[in-house]
Amino acid sequence: MTTIVRPLPDFTYETAARARGARVIAGVDEVGRGPLAGPVTAAAVVLDPDRIPAGLNDSKKLTPARREALATEIEAVAICRVVHLDVDEIETLNILGASMEAMRRALALLPVPPCHALIDGNRQPGNLCCPAETVVKGDGLVLSIAAASIVAKVARDRLMVELALQYPGYGWESNMGYGAPVHLAALSRLGVTPHHRRSFAPVRNILYQDKSPTD
Repeated sequence: MTTIVRPLPDFTYETAARARGARVIAGVDEVGRGPLAGPVTAAAVVLDPDRIPAGLNDSKKLTPARREALATEIEAVAICRVVHLDVDEIETLNILGASMEAMRRALALLPVPPCHALIDGNRQPGNLCCPAETVVKGDGLVLSIAAASIVAKVARDRLMVELALQYPGYGWESNMGYGAPVHLAALSRLGVTPHHRRSFAPVRNILYQDKSPTD
């Protein structure tokens, strides 16, 4: 059997942007499109080429402990900004629109204006503060995007652990708001919280189920 070795993220895209004259290059990524509860979160990260933490990769390929350690390292040596869009904004903008807006805001909040942005995925948010390019599966290819994916994931996970203390029983401290069996069972048993996304089918179904029929 042939083993496929996936390449690790590198600095190729950043180096190309620097060759074109960009000096402040931000990686941008978001997390939290799929959960039934909690915010969608985006991070923008500007790495220092001389102080890149070792082991950066797509956050999904790292253990929680490794993500936490790397997020701390990234925040110590890079310029980072994180934005959470809550359930009300998700419901207003829809989840795709909220994801795009979170990335736009994170980029705009960087204290040093970026010259170029590298954005994970195949969609570019509108009204960006600088030129940008999208990179499909960029969190596994581009170091700056990998860093953003780690920072965003850790920030959102920390928030979900805090929310789990306020709303026990849904398992958010471990499922982070995704539709795990314990979460779905709690929805039926405990009902919908203010942090649930009402337009998402499992939550919407509970809400309709709870409505009393009218004559």
